[in-house]
Amino acid sequence: MSHPATQNAANHYSQVDTYTGVSGADSHRLVLMLLNGALSNIAVAKGSIERKDVVVKGESIGQAISIINGLRASLDLDLGGELAANLDSLYDYMERRLLEANLKSDESILAEVSSLLHEIKEGWMGIPVEFRNNPDAAEQNTAGA
Repeated sequence: MSHPATQNAANHYSQVDTYTGVSGADSHRLVLMLLNGALSNIAVAKGSIERKDVVVKGESIGQAISIINGLRASLDLDLGGELAANLDSLYDYMERRLLEANLKSDESILAEVSSLLHEIKEGWMGIPVEFRNNPDAAEQNTAGA
């Protein structure tokens, strides 16, 4: 049994830790944090379905949709070309699937979206350090090839 004061301190520490992580993060790290946040919310939603906790399920799925919407809104469709357009379509698909998962309490849909997010995360983590947050590096590398 935990005491409310202990729980409040833990929550406060978590918020400070998150704020510190965000305030000191570069854009590459921020996207990674958002992907992890969406994945975490989907995991909570899955557990909520198993426990039949409709309120937490809806809140968690809503948070995941909001995060994915934020990722989608940050895409530069002009600069990003085909890759950005494909991600835009994929994010739209994931948002619609999460809405369906919420309506149907369908864990398999949550697993599908989680799998897609993991693929995006793996690709994001695979970006070489020298190209992170430096759009000119990719251009210089292409020009030198």
